Amino acid sequence: MTTTRARPIHWPVLAEELFAKIDKDGAAALHPVMLVLGEETFLVEEVCRRVRAEATKGGIPGFNEDRYVAGETDVDTVIGASRMVPMMAPRRFVLVRSVERWEAKGGDEDDRPRASDKPEKTRKRVDPPLDRLAAYAADPVPSTVLLLLGTKLHAQRRVVTTAKKQGFLVSCDPVKRGAVPSWVQARARVRGHAMGRDVADHLADLVGTDLGALDDAVERLSLYVGPQQPIGDAAVAKLIAPVQATAIWTLTDAIAARDLGTALRALGTMELGRGEALPTLGSIAATVRRLAKFEAALTRGESPEAAGQVAGIVPFRVGATLSVVRRLPKGTFPRWLALATQADFALKGGSKRGPASVIETMVIEMCRR
Repeated sequence: MTTTRARPIHWPVLAEELFAKIDKDGAAALHPVMLVLGEETFLVEEVCRRVRAEATKGGIPGFNEDRYVAGETDVDTVIGASRMVPMMAPRRFVLVRSVERWEAKGGDEDDRPRASDKPEKTRKRVDPPLDRLAAYAADPVPSTVLLLLGTKLHAQRRVVTTAKKQGFLVSCDPVKRGAVPSWVQARARVRGHAMGRDVADHLADLVGTDLGALDDAVERLSLYVGPQQPIGDAAVAKLIAPVQATAIWTLTDAIAARDLGTALRALGTMELGRGEALPTLGSIAATVRRLAKFEAALTRGESPEAAGQVAGIVPFRVGATLSVVRRLPKGTFPRWLALATQADFALKGGSKRGPASVIETMVIEMCRR
């Protein structure tokens, strides 16, 4: 008895996977049609830059390129440009932005038959622009790279299903918080720097999950530490925010133990002058939010290791975090976050007290049983 193996379906390639393929295989990693979907604009623009650079390699810059915006040009123009033969270069590069606009309109104005056209019985049906792109993708010109950029298309659109089956769909969705430290470390390695996961995690706390802002922060840190030097917590504290991750965890551990003296000494190592108190408060609040997520995951029955992944806590801190959570009564973390909110209001003009006094008052209240 013989069995036939089902033909595999190529699910979306992540942007980082595409970059690795380009680094390894060069132009061979490119498909004649590439559909890039996602709301993370940094990744979309990075894909555009990398694909364009590889597709136009060996030719005169700008000579075999066309750029369009969906809805501002008709699909026939795009397909016509894609079918042109490159001149004095191995490939042509055709870029179309905002392809979701064709989905929203249901087609180009020029593509839809008008009432004044031929009678309905003799009128030929014209496929919507996205379906016509799918038809082109079934038999594309191999010497052209047609790059289609958009935020989101319906999953059942023929161009999307074709892209999945043929392996030319690139996903540029926002990176989840738990995966951000690895992404930051990779960006640091690209610039020739080692960076610990705890440092990358702290940087994500300070900057957020916007990849463009994180890449900018890594670039500034790279220039600050110098070529081939590791990027450590001290550099982050000096350049990005006036607080080190180790100091934040020392402070949190002391607050959990109701050790006010140690907590105030840890607070004393932080810069709380004008303009620096808010980033410090942000670091404290981010740590408390991680603790709250960790506690919630444990309550759902997750293991400490799995809870640490959910909360974005670096592995070597999981044991200490478990100790902190077990030591505190239920409802502690919402109360701490409420105190942080009050401190934020006070620092932004809601109190006449100085910034150091505001933060110290918050810490004292956190230590109160």
